[in-house]
Amino acid sequence: MSELAVIFDLDGTLIDSAPDIHAAVNLSLRDIGYPDLPFAQARSFIGHGAPTLMAQVAAATGAAPPQQGMLLQGFLRHYDTGATSLTRLYPGVLDALTALQAAGHPMAICTNKPLSATMAVLQAYDLQRFFPVVLGGDSLAQRKPHPAPLLAAWSQLATPKAVFVGDSEVDADTALAAALPFLLFTQGYRKTDIAQIPHRAAFADHTALLDLITALSENRH
Repeated sequence: MSELAVIFDLDGTLIDSAPDIHAAVNLSLRDIGYPDLPFAQARSFIGHGAPTLMAQVAAATGAAPPQQGMLLQGFLRHYDTGATSLTRLYPGVLDALTALQAAGHPMAICTNKPLSATMAVLQAYDLQRFFPVVLGGDSLAQRKPHPAPLLAAWSQLATPKAVFVGDSEVDADTALAAALPFLLFTQGYRKTDIAQIPHRAAFADHTALLDLITALSENRH
């Protein structure tokens, strides 16, 4: 088994979940009589977990404080039942995970997505077999970019070294706070230029991931 664990973010890194998140956001808005949000706007709110997502939705729509809790509860309810309707794996993800597993790299998920929805997605796409350790946004008291979830995932894998793979500023900040190298998937939900996001290496195609991980494992990156 390799000494280097590979810990992944989920949304925007392994899966494109924005369509399902957008649908759940709009269903929760309709529940309280508010108009839908455009897809691009809802997509821009992804990354900090459901409470922050829906706080941003509430701010964008002018929802009154009593309705903000209703929005969050509505979102969680709708997303729990629709987390896999429109979500898709990014191309090459299955092959990349299979190759990393064959190379002996222990793997984990560290996401701000609620754990129940995370497990539903992993099971729907038969990804749970790759990840003995899964931490969701409600697994600990802290969420990314706090380093605690990432460090907890690494601790459970019990390897001397680890790398974090993600797609966003939140993920980069989490890796930095945990003092772990960060690999940036450039086709996810980042909001700023690649050059402005601290990373050890960047990739746009998951077929490149094994070579990047191997280089890190051999201290070539």
